[in-house]
Amino acid sequence: MRHAYTVEQVRSAESELMAKLPDGTLMQRAATGLAVAIGNFLGGTYGARVVLLIGSGDNGGDALYAGARLARRGAHVTAILLSPKAHEPGIAALRSAGGRSVTSAGDISGEIYDDIVSELAGADVVVDGIVGIGGRPGLRPDALAAVRVAEQYGVPIVAVDTPSGVDVDSGETPEPHVNAALTVTFGTHKICHLVDPAASACGPVHLVDIGLDLPPALVQSLQAADVRALYPVPHGESDKYSRGVVGLMVGSTEYPGAAVIATAGALGGPVGMVRYVGPDAVAAAVREAHPEVVGAGRVQAWTIGSGLGEELDVPRIRELLDADEPVVLDADGLKALDDSGDHVDVLATPHAGELARLLGVDRSTVEAERLKHARMAAERYDVTVLLKGATTVIASPDGEVRVNTNATPWLATAGAGDVLAGLCGSLLAAGLTPLDAAALGAYLHASAATLASANGPITATTVAQSLPEATRRLIT
Repeated sequence: MRHAYTVEQVRSAESELMAKLPDGTLMQRAATGLAVAIGNFLGGTYGARVVLLIGSGDNGGDALYAGARLARRGAHVTAILLSPKAHEPGIAALRSAGGRSVTSAGDISGEIYDDIVSELAGADVVVDGIVGIGGRPGLRPDALAAVRVAEQYGVPIVAVDTPSGVDVDSGETPEPHVNAALTVTFGTHKICHLVDPAASACGPVHLVDIGLDLPPALVQSLQAADVRALYPVPHGESDKYSRGVVGLMVGSTEYPGAAVIATAGALGGPVGMVRYVGPDAVAAAVREAHPEVVGAGRVQAWTIGSGLGEELDVPRIRELLDADEPVVLDADGLKALDDSGDHVDVLATPHAGELARLLGVDRSTVEAERLKHARMAAERYDVTVLLKGATTVIASPDGEVRVNTNATPWLATAGAGDVLAGLCGSLLAAGLTPLDAAALGAYLHASAATLASANGPITATTVAQSLPEATRRLIT
């Protein structure tokens, strides 16, 4: 499991560790890991031109000491000091190793010294040591100007701990910020590394272990080992009923394809039987595509909503929401959700627009503040919320959050959400909690899409068809 923490939690853990170690030990550990990561990113250090953008925080010190190590390995290292409070021992270490430093002109939003522009334009990599994890979103004018020059000349930026300017604890990016080609973080992941839109600004994230002792995290991300541990693999005494039976109330005469696709998603999961409940004509289309599907009967979980359109039966859905079986509520089915009653066994799977309607806000607001609004909806409706997107945010009513980060952009295709809803219903019927079903479903769904996209563009059908092979690769 990948764990992500708040700034307060990280600082507390750092303080406890620093009290047990000689002064400066943690910074030296971080600088060593940073220097190695930069060298690997460059493919070698000798002769490389490295520019450090240095603010007043400790991550500026990390960058300076890393720069000294790179200079001793033959790199040409220049530090642009964006603050009069830049880390002085780090500056001294860089100069002693053969690096140089340049002081910025303060507010240089209109013009940067010629040699600073020349250094940035000719760099092989720029290291972002501008703002530490405690900084507020946004960049000061001189820092922003330097970042823009690097961007203008196409120089990749390696961020120290987090990209400067993002909101570390929320994953939001309300102000101008660094867009990194690589982020090197220390001790643990922070929330911004997992939650969009900040996660997209991080690029790949490389974690350097500096020995922190941390409490359980409320924000986590499943990895392949977690999938293997969670997946309900049948055993020798299993039968089709003990493996789970999922019921599907999806599709309509207007959208019969939604029923076929959601059923394919459910069949790609671990259950032993899938039941379809819907109009006769749609049921016929489902059985033609999937002859193993049967009709109404007892189930262990429901998937409801995908493609119901004008045939949405709100009273019937609310009856099922109040029954004992857990429910995946998708697409049109979300219109039946209200904020009364106990819905802790309900998994709602909206995209940003649907969540915006549930909360009475603009879609752009949800997209800018994904973690905040997923948590808000989970608390208001007492459900687990799976907010679909490039990084999927899953929030439970008790405040625990799972984030899925392994999706491919090819997954943005019509019907993909129907596959996910069917798969999550299958996982619920197999006995998983809504939080685990959502996290496991999102991971497998994204893995199947990645597998299917090996040959180019994909459809929802090819994603569903790839679920068995993607699952096999993960659990064996």
